[in-house]
Amino acid sequence: MKGKKAALKKLKKETRQRVYDKLVVALAEFKTGAKDKKFEKNLRRTSKLFSANIAKMVKKENIKTPKIPKKQAETKVDGTIQKTA
Repeated sequence: MKGKKAALKKLKKETRQRVYDKLVVALAEFKTGAKDKKFEKNLRRTSKLFSANIAKMVKKENIKTPKIPKKQAETKVDGTIQKTA
């Protein structure tokens, strides 16, 4: 469990940094000289929200992998693949 939580935390952190960098580039024209601190704070907060949601989606995709029913499972016999009915 600790490994999964650590991996998720690392994913969130990397995603947050990537989102922040992209937002800075995309919204550079809206940055004003007087409100730099407030703008930076809002960018950090926004990137944190986005990264949390992205990490949840990635975690959900990893958990919900399609399982093959036993009826359609393939078996290998003598080097040939046969479907079991």
